[in-house]
Amino acid sequence: AISDAQPNEWEDLFIQKLRQCCVLFDFATDPLSDLKYKEVKRAALNEMLDYIFTQRGVITEAIYPEIVHMFSCNVFRTLPPSSNPSGAEFDPEEDEPTLEAAWPHLQLVYEFFLRFLESPDFQPNIVKRYIDQKFVLQLLELFDSEDPRERDFLKTTLHRIYGKFLGLRAYIRKQINNIFYRFIYETEHHNGIAELLEILGSIINGFALPLKEEHKVFLLKVLMPLHKVKSLSVYHPQLAYCVVQFLEKDPSLTEPVVNSLLKFWPKMHSPKEVMFLNELEEILDVIEPAEFTKVMVPLFRQLAKCVSSPHFQVAERALYYWNNEYIMSLINDNATVLLPIMFPALYRNSKSHWNKTIHGLIYNALKLFMEMNQKLFDECVQNYKLERHSEKQKMKEREETWQKIENLALKNPKSKDIAPLNPNLANSLSESAVPDLPTPVDEEFLMNYEKIEYESKEVYFSRKETISKRKNSVT
Repeated sequence: AISDAQPNEWEDLFIQKLRQCCVLFDFATDPLSDLKYKEVKRAALNEMLDYIFTQRGVITEAIYPEIVHMFSCNVFRTLPPSSNPSGAEFDPEEDEPTLEAAWPHLQLVYEFFLRFLESPDFQPNIVKRYIDQKFVLQLLELFDSEDPRERDFLKTTLHRIYGKFLGLRAYIRKQINNIFYRFIYETEHHNGIAELLEILGSIINGFALPLKEEHKVFLLKVLMPLHKVKSLSVYHPQLAYCVVQFLEKDPSLTEPVVNSLLKFWPKMHSPKEVMFLNELEEILDVIEPAEFTKVMVPLFRQLAKCVSSPHFQVAERALYYWNNEYIMSLINDNATVLLPIMFPALYRNSKSHWNKTIHGLIYNALKLFMEMNQKLFDECVQNYKLERHSEKQKMKEREETWQKIENLALKNPKSKDIAPLNPNLANSLSESAVPDLPTPVDEEFLMNYEKIEYESKEVYFSRKETISKRKNSVT
């Protein structure tokens, strides 16, 4: 043991043990081979770990390159091929990650290197010759490891290096950007996005004010596009934290961030939509009233769509906004704009939504709106009724127009020889009634109805033109 030797021999013994630990062993293909020597290396790593923790002044200048070399020999390696090459979304609750076979040694190497970086004797000016850009790049490549234990150590290690080496900070941020760009626009597969975002959350928290332009570009061109990747659920909490950190630093970024979030809003992925609603509430929790007025109209139009969602978790999550006191205060200050946007969706779904829980939440939201501004609420009710009446009138006019077209077509002597556009259409129209409150199905019907009406007119006028040409040719 090093501590048993004379103090003047400590440095040489320390270097010998560091070099001894550069020997690598096979844990993957033959885990039972060289058991004795594997145990010797494990004991040496444990001994050195205790040695630099308990002894002061033992990290001399000659030790720095040896420690970096030992760490590089053990840690820097080619990662095995992905166990999930198809790139399907990894579910932490269902899927088992592939663990690193050599972890009994790797863990100790990481712990030793971290203790080295955190030692009171550590001098960045000496070691910066060895911990350089190449070292950082190799470290970043390991973030794609499937072993979450290794990624956790890498996260802490890179964060310590970022804190101690000022000259490497810009390079580290640039290389993390490159990983994100490759992930968003090329591979859509990387195991360490959550850990890298966690590091960035801490980095963003330390940004000086006012924010540099490069940091704003990073938010809008790198962080926001991360929302559109299909594996968002793996790293969304860390991503949302980074976005909120930026908005707390610079509220003027709220408008472009919210617009970007609405741009990437999922159309057909309900669980992802719930994540967006979670993040949007976090943003609203820190938004300033002046910034809120800039984004409230498109934001609440999207919220109205979410309330109308047939997926009850999306509708439920959107309606939970009415339990947030700060959001309600923002709504109250802008009720004249927001209530007319939200009222139709709330009122319609209070009758038509299939889930009873949603009914209760909607009634609660309507009750809060009523208490907020009774006069405005009554106006919204009247406007809603007028709109419904207008829609019923339009439907009636369409039916009459269609009936006229049908009657004209029946007067044609050859109408019996031509197959109707839709044999059941007349019956279905005569049997249908206009509901008081249109549902999403009714709106779809209206769209189809307009299409049918257009097609019928086209058919009618084309037939009329054909008959006219025939008459002219006969004469």
